[in-house]
Amino acid sequence: MLAAIKRHSAQPWPKLTQRWLSSPAQRPSQAALDPSGPPTTAAEPQWAAATVHGRSLYLPYQHPKTHNIPVAMIHFRSYFPHLLDQFTHFASHSASALAIPISRPVALPTQRSLWTVLKGPFAHKKKQENFERKVHKRAIKAWDADPEVIERWVKYLENHAMGGVGMRVIKWERTRVGVGKDRLEHVRGQTRLASATSSDKVKALSEKIVQQELTSNSVDA
Repeated sequence: MLAAIKRHSAQPWPKLTQRWLSSPAQRPSQAALDPSGPPTTAAEPQWAAATVHGRSLYLPYQHPKTHNIPVAMIHFRSYFPHLLDQFTHFASHSASALAIPISRPVALPTQRSLWTVLKGPFAHKKKQENFERKVHKRAIKAWDADPEVIERWVKYLENHAMGGVGMRVIKWERTRVGVGKDRLEHVRGQTRLASATSSDKVKALSEKIVQQELTSNSVDA
């Protein structure tokens, strides 16, 4: 991959800068993306769908939050830090193309495991060998996106998953206001609380029970 980057670096690159990627107003014109089109500034859909060589080498455009409501969080785990950073970079670019406001990849604490194994039994018990395993972790959080868009983003990452990198998705979905009240009414309709028992019914039932007891006692006598 490094050889491919060095080989393509000799070709003329478009003038990409960090300011260009961080501000929608500094994006290339429509003429730069399509010479046959009108010389107007490219909108977000055209910019996300356009092919700009070398764009993946830069940080993705970070969309601003609109309501600051978290909708998903993806945890990435791997034994290899370089693969983890590469896949989180790919996930950030795919979220930017779908106009999902996300955070930068956050490095979580590394999980370290140690094992000690005997190299020889019996008389050579003091000869031991230590083994270590490190699990590197990253996290990306998303805000203010439709659940269908989040599902499409996750499916895209699963279809293009990288070997050696694990992924765990946490999603938060919102329901309409008043769903708790409707659920409570539905539960009450299935219980005996729905039909309130009046005092007359209780009195009539008690008299019926007393009459049955008196009748059974007279028959036994």
